[in-house]
Amino acid sequence: MIRRIARELVLQSLFQIDFAQVDSTAALDAAIEERADKSAEKARAYALDVLNGVLTNNEAIDTKISEYAIDWTLERMPAVDRNILRVAVYEMFFAPEKLVPNVAINEAVEIAKIYGTDDTPRFINGVLGKMVRSDV
Repeated sequence: MIRRIARELVLQSLFQIDFAQVDSTAALDAAIEERADKSAEKARAYALDVLNGVLTNNEAIDTKISEYAIDWTLERMPAVDRNILRVAVYEMFFAPEKLVPNVAINEAVEIAKIYGTDDTPRFINGVLGKMVRSDV
């Protein structure tokens, strides 16, 4: 549960960074403050690791997403979708302790149901599924 909260905090932070070009720590602090419960503070360490990992590997992550998001450029993609994909791709391919693809995809789809449109879960599942199938 704490890692799900951390992923949501990272999504919110990346969204802020995309639109307001704020510092990553300030974005994470704002996301935690907005959540206003103890679980958010407990999720801080993992959220900070993932956020820094996504930002450090952003170019490689975006290249991988662009390769599999057929007919979608990153700029045209909704910010929520783009950032959910960034978190999942980081956790599956770039994190020091990689997340099992099925778990990462499931987490991304569940977060997409909360923050995205009706089409977001299917889009996220499709892009990540293609990645995993071709990476085997």
